Parts: sequence; structure tokens; C-alpha cells
Amino acid sequence: MLAQVGAATLEVVQGDITACAVDAIVNAANNQLWMGAGVAGAIKRQGGQVIEDEAVRQGPIPVGEAVVTGGGSLPARYVIHAAAMGQDLLTNADLIRQATIHSLKRATDLGLASIALPALGTGVGGFPVDEAARVMIEATCMMLRTTPQTSLTRIQFVLFTPDALQAFEAALARVPQ
Repeated sequence: MLAQVGAATLEVVQGDITACAVDAIVNAANNQLWMGAGVAGAIKRQGGQVIEDEAVRQGPIPVGEAVVTGGGSLPARYVIHAAAMGQDLLTNADLIRQATIHSLKRATDLGLASIALPALGTGVGGFPVDEAARVMIEATCMMLRTTPQTSLTRIQFVLFTPDALQAFEAALARVPQ
């Protein structure tokens, strides 16, 4: 499913974010930036320990912020570590919104054209996937509309489960064209 917001195409797909052929993928991180389970664990397994080592050297960071590392052996050149939760692994809509916006800003700072994001906070963070979808899609649209100089032209939301895919498709369908 696709939607156009300014010069950027937003796309919702089901798949493995570690296999995405984009400039950067987003890691659903904690503010200490260690990579354990879920999306972070998959990124570390596929991309190598070098990603976690580089991330941890930049931490800890405030919850809601994001930092960039190389992509290791992933197809993506970069990993943007979005701290959607703290060490307590708890999150909320505002933290997910901030982490989404800061991820997109880091990609813009690097002049990247494409980025893939997972459903932030919905794994070990336990945040409801339908609300995360709404928050992340709204934050992305707001950022694109208020940052006309962004380099981003393709933003993918890459979901692992059918229910997450359905939630993000529903949120994307509500985006005014």
C-alpha cells in the first residue's frame, strides 16, 4: 500500500527489515543502545556485532532521540537507532512520535533518499500496534510537511506480522492525499 506526502512515497510492506535495500533501516532501540531481542537482535545477527559496538559508544541517549551507525553487513548503508524506550523497556505515544521524527531527521541530515522503519515500541515495549501505526504515520506526515528540504523520497514501514501490516495499512489509508 502506498501514499504520497509531498515528494515522498510512504509504503507499508510485510517482511524482514534486515533485508531491505534502502539507505538506512531503523532499529527499535533502548536509550542505552544495547541490542538484545526483537528488531535489534535481528539487526545485530544479520549485520554483525560492529553495529552494536558503534551504537553503544554513542550512548546513552535521551529516550526519543536517535543516533546513526554504519550498516555492517546489511544491505542498508546505515542503521538509525531510535530510542523509543528506556532501560525499563516502557514506552508511550509521545516517545514513539519523537523517535520517529528524530529517525527521519537523522536520515535527512545524511541526505538519504530511502529509509525503512519497524513498528517502534510494539515488541518488547508492549505498545499497541494500531496506536503505534497511527502515531508513526502521523509523525512522518507532519515531518514531511514541515521539512520541505528533506532528501527523503521513499519511506517504508516494514512489518513482521500480518496484524502489524494491517494496522499500518489502516493508518496509511487515513492519510489525506
